[in-house]
Amino acid sequence: MHRPARQPTRLRRMTVIAIGVTTAIPLTACGAGTDTDSTGARTSSAPKGVVTQAAAKKIVDRYEQVNNKANVTKNSKLLATVEAGQVNEQSSAEYEQMHTWTEAAQKRYQKPFFYTNRKYYIPAAGSASWFAMQGTSTNEGAKGLMVFDKVGGTYKAVAAVWMAKGAAVPEIAVDRNGNAEAADPTRHVGALAPNQLGVALADLLETGGKKSGAKLASTTTTKDYVDSYRERNRSTPKEDLSWRTMNYFEADPAHPKVYALKTADGGQFALFPAAFKAEFLHRQFASGGVIIPGDVSRIYNPKKRAVMIDMYQVQAAAALSPGSKWRVLGAEDEMVDSK
Repeated sequence: MHRPARQPTRLRRMTVIAIGVTTAIPLTACGAGTDTDSTGARTSSAPKGVVTQAAAKKIVDRYEQVNNKANVTKNSKLLATVEAGQVNEQSSAEYEQMHTWTEAAQKRYQKPFFYTNRKYYIPAAGSASWFAMQGTSTNEGAKGLMVFDKVGGTYKAVAAVWMAKGAAVPEIAVDRNGNAEAADPTRHVGALAPNQLGVALADLLETGGKKSGAKLASTTTTKDYVDSYRERNRSTPKEDLSWRTMNYFEADPAHPKVYALKTADGGQFALFPAAFKAEFLHRQFASGGVIIPGDVSRIYNPKKRAVMIDMYQVQAAAALSPGSKWRVLGAEDEMVDSK
């Protein structure tokens, strides 16, 4: 009820849950050398990338391997050895909440998966601390982009967003040496800078897009967010909501770092965080009316209360072409707390 992105069931969990291993992958920034770069070209004398493509493949292979193990073991301490940032906020919450899922959903979660059709985007050394991987998950055919960044001496998965139905990662720009071109997330491109996208996305929930959300193009994802705003207090034949009011409010992402790449058409593509809270107020709170938390909210606070505030952390992806608005192509939200 509180998942505004309305993505197919648990797409993100196939990419972000992981278990650690005792042998870490080093952060050595190897030169491109004779390795194949992200475009398939041979670059024997090209400037070094953040990592070689071979090193990037090993990092993703290991993440894929331990991710499958984690889907069964649910060890949050080991998870944090290979994962950080907004991804870790969401996947740690999924560990806590998994027992509330249906048996079928838990079985899907534990089914091994692999990344196919991989394509690596590796910026030149000195231009970024991270690299990206585009791929398809074999579990449900989801297509998206992951980012691996330097955290605590090793590369960890820090962002992962799978595209909404019908959306796709745009063609990423590469320089003459085959290195992906990282973009400055604080620089305005069109009406918004990439680091302003999170606030704009949350505005769709808070106001229906009357403020900064109006600067976003209409997409499947943004329509879902606006629908959630409009329907937040609408009763249905199955559920009478007349006894309470609910509103969304923009909040601060737990991990605000934004990752942006230039696109071949002269625009940009960005993975960005967002956050929001859903506030429930019992209409009869003055006379003792209380809200009974649901299965997930109860994990964080089992008490009945007149006001309940559920906190959500979000990852999303957006693209912009010259002369257009930013298009949000996918979003993943997860409840992480309830007060």
